[in-house]
Amino acid sequence: MEHRDKYSVLLPTYNEKENLPIIIWLLVKAFTESGDDFEIIVIDDGSPDGTLDVAKQLQTIYGDEKIVLRPREKKLGLGTAYIHGIKHATGNFVVIMDADLSHHPKFIKEFIGKQKEKDYDLVSGTRYSGNGGVYGWDLKRKIISRGANYVTQVLLRPGASDLTGSFRLYKKEVLEKLVQSCKSKGYVFQMEMIIRARQFEFTIGEVPISFVDRVYGESKLGGNEIFQFAKGLLYLFATT
Repeated sequence: MEHRDKYSVLLPTYNEKENLPIIIWLLVKAFTESGDDFEIIVIDDGSPDGTLDVAKQLQTIYGDEKIVLRPREKKLGLGTAYIHGIKHATGNFVVIMDADLSHHPKFIKEFIGKQKEKDYDLVSGTRYSGNGGVYGWDLKRKIISRGANYVTQVLLRPGASDLTGSFRLYKKEVLEKLVQSCKSKGYVFQMEMIIRARQFEFTIGEVPISFVDRVYGESKLGGNEIFQFAKGLLYLFATT
């Protein structure tokens, strides 16, 4: 009998009480429709908003084979969350994504298809090639993010067009090797993972994704900010 692939989704959470039921519903729906075997590993870093309680309720709905809870006492960062999650992953592939709905699970099927095309070591969701795009992001953040990508590409030539993205599919052993070799934290961590992947000569596939800024949560733009931003844009337009 042919070995069946299993996909472990690592979901690091911190204050994602509102988003978690939606993202998990979308993940279950996506995997059910594609027919792929999966598990979702929720790594909550001691969220004060009760994210873990919501996760426990979801576990009773979907079952503990599909929803695996691996909480930690306090906020310890993304890199260590992945290391912690991989230890508990029973899949031979690992999906990393954000729990804040900025990554839509519907693209996972495309990641899986892309991976199988050439047996890629990792597949990265990119906002900057093909028909991928960024919704709900202000121009300044788009410019900063694109600028960060561009500068890194020129300097380091990593061979993937979205380095700061955190929506990816890895062969489990590839992710293990990368996470162990990465030194940086936070935002830079995703970039370093791709650069190290090039150093190890892992193969990278790309899938264009649309990226939606946080639906609920802290980094929403208030009306006043948008007004200030529009005013700033007009000023720039008038003075440049």
